[in-house]
Amino acid sequence: MEREEISLLREYKVVKHNNLIQKSRYELSAQEQKIVLYLITKIKPDDNELDLYEFNIKEFCEVCGIDATSGGNYFLLKEIIFKLATKIVCVTLDNGYETLVRWIERPYINRRSGAIKIKLDELMRPYLLQLQKHFTAYNLYYTLAMKSKYSIRIYEILKSYENLSEYTFEIDALKKMLCAEKYEMYKDFRVKVLDIAVKEINDYGDISVTYSVTKKGKKIDKIKFKIKPKTEIKERVETFKKIEQSINPRKVKMSEPPNIFVSYDGNEPIIDSFL
Repeated sequence: MEREEISLLREYKVVKHNNLIQKSRYELSAQEQKIVLYLITKIKPDDNELDLYEFNIKEFCEVCGIDATSGGNYFLLKEIIFKLATKIVCVTLDNGYETLVRWIERPYINRRSGAIKIKLDELMRPYLLQLQKHFTAYNLYYTLAMKSKYSIRIYEILKSYENLSEYTFEIDALKKMLCAEKYEMYKDFRVKVLDIAVKEINDYGDISVTYSVTKKGKKIDKIKFKIKPKTEIKERVETFKKIEQSINPRKVKMSEPPNIFVSYDGNEPIIDSFL
């Protein structure tokens, strides 16, 4: 695949309804999340149906900066895709009920050619198609260098609140969203989840984030994130270099960073792009 084509695919937008981001909980590995996000970038703004999207493992590897010549990676990704077909997301509906939705329907993989055909689950329609308001859009590019599954998830959540500049979560509620309840002690949650995620978001994302905590008695019960778009050219170029060094370690020449998209909380964008 030509370098220009790879760069174009990396700049495609992920667009999700905010309910799928803010009112859901699920546990996917970093690679599983990237596969889902890559599929979502295949959706066109005027699509009325979720199509059977076709691509190949080599294409996905090249877009994500994975060694496409490794037979081990081919085998591993095939197994990840099959496993993804069993994964679900719990979504809270507007009426207060919760429901379970699969991410994808049955995948088809040609083990000889590496060709893949996948359809997103039909129940995903209201969260992905014909979105006019209350949605978040961002470039796939900004998630590609993130290694932690929590980094990608927290980035997306904070991106959806970017227009507010800050947002406060109950610690237990955030753990539940992230399926990270196993980190019962705050110190473990901070070290294993928060600090890693904040560093990766600040290194590779199109937003900068910081956080502070408050206590109820002796227990830390809330966390407040401050969210700022990276509007300075120098800041954006540094982020771009870090992403390129991570996903294209042998690449020397750098091109212009892609446009940056943010949350839409109504009919008009808060910020469309910086170019």
